[in-house]
Amino acid sequence: MAILVCGGAGYIGSHVVHQLVEKNENVVIVDNLQTGHKAAINPAAKFYLGDIRNNAILDQIFTENKIEAVMHFAANSLVGESMTNPLKYFNNNVYGMQVLLESMVKHDVKKIVFSSTAAVYGEPKHVPIVEDDETNPTNPYGETKLAMEKMMKWVSAANGINYVSLRYFNVAGALEDGSIGEDHAPETHLIPLILQVPLKKREFITVFGEDYATPDGTCIRDYIHVIDLADAHIKALNYLRAGNASNIFNLGSGTGFSIKEMITAAKAATGEEIKVVLGERRAGDPAQLIASSEKAQHLLGWKPNYVSVEEIIKTAWGWHKHHRNGFAE
Repeated sequence: MAILVCGGAGYIGSHVVHQLVEKNENVVIVDNLQTGHKAAINPAAKFYLGDIRNNAILDQIFTENKIEAVMHFAANSLVGESMTNPLKYFNNNVYGMQVLLESMVKHDVKKIVFSSTAAVYGEPKHVPIVEDDETNPTNPYGETKLAMEKMMKWVSAANGINYVSLRYFNVAGALEDGSIGEDHAPETHLIPLILQVPLKKREFITVFGEDYATPDGTCIRDYIHVIDLADAHIKALNYLRAGNASNIFNLGSGTGFSIKEMITAAKAATGEEIKVVLGERRAGDPAQLIASSEKAQHLLGWKPNYVSVEEIIKTAWGWHKHHRNGFAE
């Protein structure tokens, strides 16, 4: 039996594939390489170049391989782009999920682990955020992920497909050996943007607003290492294998770090000076986003191993220092 990883050439997907292979799982990848990288594909996995909106490629994969479960990472995920091009997000994310679930029903595949997001909550009413808090996305990206979750819920009721949806916050870091890591174009994530300063790829990092209701005035976020995230996906798969019902889990460290704290940690991790420029607040940036992961710890037996942001940044630095231009090198 094999695990089908949709989007297995992307940042999170490639790290999950690595962990699956480490655990001697048989892995099949499908990726259209729109944002994924050929160099990130694990050589131990079987790879199909294709788009999950194409039911012919899914039919081929499910016919040629005995697929036990699906892990679904294939989606567009830029919040800003989703605001200016919402139809792209509904087509790729929501329609993509529809075609995938149709194929799973057709081929009688009953388990799916889904890469969701904290963006489904929108502006949190309180911190830390728990799974039964109100979902009210403030951007099309979060809206599409919520629609995908609801699609799984109704297909589960109608067709018996069990799912785990993992809502995570700020993912960071890289494999410790530096062989794979984060490579986005354009880059929008905080840690790689900070590291571009010591890499001499930008002169400074901009801090957008320092008048938030937080101890140092800058936004606070919850960071989770990509390998901790990968391990949570494997625990979710085993949770479904054990016959448990469909469920939703938050994944985060449970501790928030401000933008200024992240820059200080990056200075310590790299041993380099990092110039900071203050900018205006950005619309839609909540002051704090922190997850409660108690449910995942209790029901999945999951706990993050990387709890120091300096340690997380060090692994990212190890990747970026030796891959200044990402996978292009």
